[in-house]
Amino acid sequence: MAQGGEAVKRFSLLFISMFIIIGFQPVQAAEQRTVIIELEGDVSAYREYLEMHYPFIEIVEEFDTLFQGLALRATDAQLGKLSEHSHLLNIHQVHTYKAETRKSDVPFVTQEFLGTSAAGVTGKGVKVGVIDTGIDYTHPDLKKNYKGGFDVVDWDDDPMETTPEEGEVTIHGTHVAGIIGANGKMKGIAPDAEIYSYRALGPGGTGTSVQVIAAIEKAVEDKMDIINLSLGSSVNGPDWPTSLAVNKAVEMGVSVVTANGNEGPANWTVGSPATATKALSVGAVTTPQKTAVLYERFYKKLIPILPLQGAVEWKQRRSLPIMDGGTGERQLPDATGKIVIFKRGKIPFAEKARIAERANAVAVLIYNDGSGPLEASIQDGGKPVSIPVAAVTRQDGLWLLKNKQTAQLSAKQIELQNRMAAFSSRGPVTRNWAIKPEISAPGAPVWSTVPQSGYQALQGTSMAAPYVAGALALVKEAHPEWTDEQQIGALLTTAQLLKKPNGQHYDPIEQGMGKMQPSKAISTPVIIENPLLRFGKIDTKQDAEYVLTVHNVSNVRQQLQFDQPKAVSGIRWKVPMSVDLSPHETKRLNISISVNPDIQEAGVHQGYLSARFGQQEVHLPYLFLLKQADYPKAMGLEMEWKPLNRKGAYHYQIYLPEGAAELRIDLYDPDTLIYKRQLLTKKQVDAGLLEGSMSKREAGKPGVYLALVQLRMNDGKYVSTELPLYLSDQMLVK
Repeated sequence: MAQGGEAVKRFSLLFISMFIIIGFQPVQAAEQRTVIIELEGDVSAYREYLEMHYPFIEIVEEFDTLFQGLALRATDAQLGKLSEHSHLLNIHQVHTYKAETRKSDVPFVTQEFLGTSAAGVTGKGVKVGVIDTGIDYTHPDLKKNYKGGFDVVDWDDDPMETTPEEGEVTIHGTHVAGIIGANGKMKGIAPDAEIYSYRALGPGGTGTSVQVIAAIEKAVEDKMDIINLSLGSSVNGPDWPTSLAVNKAVEMGVSVVTANGNEGPANWTVGSPATATKALSVGAVTTPQKTAVLYERFYKKLIPILPLQGAVEWKQRRSLPIMDGGTGERQLPDATGKIVIFKRGKIPFAEKARIAERANAVAVLIYNDGSGPLEASIQDGGKPVSIPVAAVTRQDGLWLLKNKQTAQLSAKQIELQNRMAAFSSRGPVTRNWAIKPEISAPGAPVWSTVPQSGYQALQGTSMAAPYVAGALALVKEAHPEWTDEQQIGALLTTAQLLKKPNGQHYDPIEQGMGKMQPSKAISTPVIIENPLLRFGKIDTKQDAEYVLTVHNVSNVRQQLQFDQPKAVSGIRWKVPMSVDLSPHETKRLNISISVNPDIQEAGVHQGYLSARFGQQEVHLPYLFLLKQADYPKAMGLEMEWKPLNRKGAYHYQIYLPEGAAELRIDLYDPDTLIYKRQLLTKKQVDAGLLEGSMSKREAGKPGVYLALVQLRMNDGKYVSTELPLYLSDQMLVK
């Protein structure tokens, strides 16, 4: 592969909990299979060693840009011998699947909503790489602009979506691609952009971090102008491997747009790779469309629903009672006149719906078994389901079950627009206290292309990110003379700050600069390259400084005027009154803040500084952390079975943003909360990713657990948190 800067020496096996459907399928034995091996040291030297000592192992690909590794085709016996080598860190499986499509028909909201059709550009000549679940490139709206790509899951050049025969179907990448560059019945934001697909997520929309990093490397090698990453993890840290890979890609000249995550509305919920310092992270805004919700009149509660693909429209207006259907593993009693609610589980969605239909249910709700929205289909090739089927969040599903004796649900339509979606993840980033998201775009709900020449509405920051990727393609076409930083800065500078229903602005960690306005970005005379003011952590009375880079990209003189911040006890600002910029002049401006921690309360402090040039008003988000804040001190606990030798071992990992003087993890039964055993103890743990291995005997009995993570922090304080843990001694495709 192409060289680019100092190669990253080591990336450990990390699994991403995607904000789209999560599913696990057992590995299928094969005579020969394709794997990605992770190495420590010189990749070329190890390749030569393999070619000399293992001539029957086929070397498919070499990675040396974003991580060190090789893609190989080998038998299990050959891989077992390789596992004894000390410089082999991990083996990541790759599986082969086929692809198929499905369809439906809906209206669209793209160019007209954002006013981009009047901008005079269409993204022509701009290469956009979509790293996702693949793309149905036979879709009539996508086949014109689809130019190629690669499948890191199957390890071939056919990055098609997953089909029912292969496991849990995927539609996500096709939907994302349509938002960016559909060019048919539906028009994407940049309908003439060149779309490339890099399939890093397999059945159910999951994949390893190494697969994602390998896909990023492929996209960099193929000289993408923009990479869209509508995926994420629960780990809020700037130094997670996928975040570091994104930073490396940006350094090599690629603009990377990431989804901020669907774990809102709580703070600190942004996850990697959106935590990357150099990524353009995107939050989700509601679109001006009517959306179906369920209404509980007694509790006055609105419950958003997301119809499953292939389901009939939810038209039920009268209030109906609820029946608990469990996970669908048992037949139901008579459900006449009732809505059956299922928990997501191993029974397929379509089969759950048919179970309820046979019991004479009026409708079906399925709630997720994890956080974030559930995007799924009931189209499995079987008999169509005649009753409405929709998904609700885990939180809403549990609420319904808790109140099933009294709750009565009716359907209604409400209109939402220019509001931050409740699920949109919030910042800031731990350790460096960066403001995330940087910008926001439509994400709830969004109609776009899906496989089999169809269209569907999905919601999530996964939908918001491609809006920004498409808008960035327009800016790149309009202004190839601008740098990547200026092109992104134009979108940020001209964003529209959004307000809550009560008239107050959303916080910076909710919306960043606000909702993008691509047409204004293309015509802006002034660009603030780095307008999100990050002052870091302040422990003592001190000054903190931030440097803005401002460009006049017009042919006339411009003046940037700042409003002086309101006086606040314990905080003193130094902000320029006004700055004159000659045509095409660039200036660096110092903005400083002095904080007295004895007067101001500890925690996150954020707000906006106002400035203007001409008729354009700009609101610059700022943030600093005073002493300490209540953010997660432990996250990303995972264990994976690694059969690298005869006995095998578990690879574990957990992310500690501040490290700890002492770490202890105890396991409990998640249903009864009965103590089971101690899993791990460590002392003097450094900040960042802790990883290691343990034997099957040390790990104990496989199963689903509630892990109680207890930390003695470096300042002597004790912190504890509960994290889910799935322990299996079977190799899993994630």
